[in-house]
Amino acid sequence: QVQLVESGGGLVQAGGSLRLSCAASLRTFSSYTMGWFRQAPGKEREFVAAISWRGEVIYYAGPVKGRFTISRDNAKNLVYLEMNSLKPEDTAVYYCAARQGPVVVRMYEYNYWGQGTQVTVSS
Repeated sequence: QVQLVESGGGLVQAGGSLRLSCAASLRTFSSYTMGWFRQAPGKEREFVAAISWRGEVIYYAGPVKGRFTISRDNAKNLVYLEMNSLKPEDTAVYYCAARQGPVVVRMYEYNYWGQGTQVTVSS
């Protein structure tokens, strides 16, 4: 059974940093594209970042480019989202997702999802 478990969320002041982690039980983790999405209250879930299985292809959403960094450790079945210079508008539940295939930004093309971790940025 595939499980994605996010951790590292919390409350932080604007300008601060957080590092999210996602632990995957995928047997062939290194063959999966991994993505991060977020959903703010009253809004649709949106793409944040994604990384190919070897890490050579990385996409970022415009609002986080230059502030967030996605990375992965295939030996440990982990994917990370380093978030710096956080803003109140980054407040959301952050979800980890996985798919087999190229990096894409469309949510419905990801097959596996975690339960999410709350990130709250105070002003």
